[in-house]
Amino acid sequence: MFWEIKTTVIGSYPVDVNRMELVQYYYSGKEVSWNKYISNAVNDMVNAGIDIVSDGQTRDPFINIFTRKLNGCRLRNRTEIIDRIEYIDPITLDDQKYVKNLIPKQNKLIGIIVGPYTLSESVVDLYYNDKKELAFDFAYALKKEIQSLQNHVDMISIDEPFFSNSMPEYGKELIDIITNNITCPTRLHVCGDVSNNIQDLIEISVDILSHEFKASPKILDVFGEYDFSQKICLGSVRSDNAQVETVKEIINHIKKAISIFGENIIQLAPDCGQRLLPRNIAFQKLKNLVKAKKEIFCQ
Repeated sequence: MFWEIKTTVIGSYPVDVNRMELVQYYYSGKEVSWNKYISNAVNDMVNAGIDIVSDGQTRDPFINIFTRKLNGCRLRNRTEIIDRIEYIDPITLDDQKYVKNLIPKQNKLIGIIVGPYTLSESVVDLYYNDKKELAFDFAYALKKEIQSLQNHVDMISIDEPFFSNSMPEYGKELIDIITNNITCPTRLHVCGDVSNNIQDLIEISVDILSHEFKASPKILDVFGEYDFSQKICLGSVRSDNAQVETVKEIINHIKKAISIFGENIIQLAPDCGQRLLPRNIAFQKLKNLVKAKKEIFCQ
């Protein structure tokens, strides 16, 4: 194989958080430092041989990371929308700067953004009473977050899992808002079975499409029915199953995908974020993914 292909992650990574320590920080009035948890996640990715790493999304569940710092959001059991959504300050920038200084020069960094539609579908709306207007205000806020990140990361990935359930007619416009005039490459990640939504997905203005090809292998064949301009991030190990795929199994999966996508595959990754897996399992899956890549592409 003669084209460049990188191993990467989708976003989250399991971390062993000392909750008692966090409680002690809270009651002492000290600001909680997440750096050691971020570094644990990043070091695992680097040590596994992953080319493009993330910050591991260690601070919060992936929705709360963003809603905690946007105006108009109140966090209880779920995020409640009590006022207009507005961007205040950078949300993940400090973490990305920390990771950038942490990783070896040969590694790249991907910044993860939870998409506006997924945010709008994941909150309790007590203000807008209009999901479309809410989603668009999330999009305008996230645009500012991406603008703050684009000079500090090598790629932006937009995580829109709700697009696998239903994609509204304004879904493409939402993504257009946050990717327009962005200077770094963009990736759209949609997990789940996207068989019924592929026509809509390939019309979205991003550079890379990322999907759960390992857990939902039938979408390989469905994608093969379409022509599209985006490159592919191939989900190659499952994130919903603690069984570690063998290197041979991963190689067979990648080779089948190559027979369909050819050189359009430029990234290999887990199907989705790995937060719910045991840390040792997540690490071994990444190691086997890297070994499979080397056996196919580095001969």
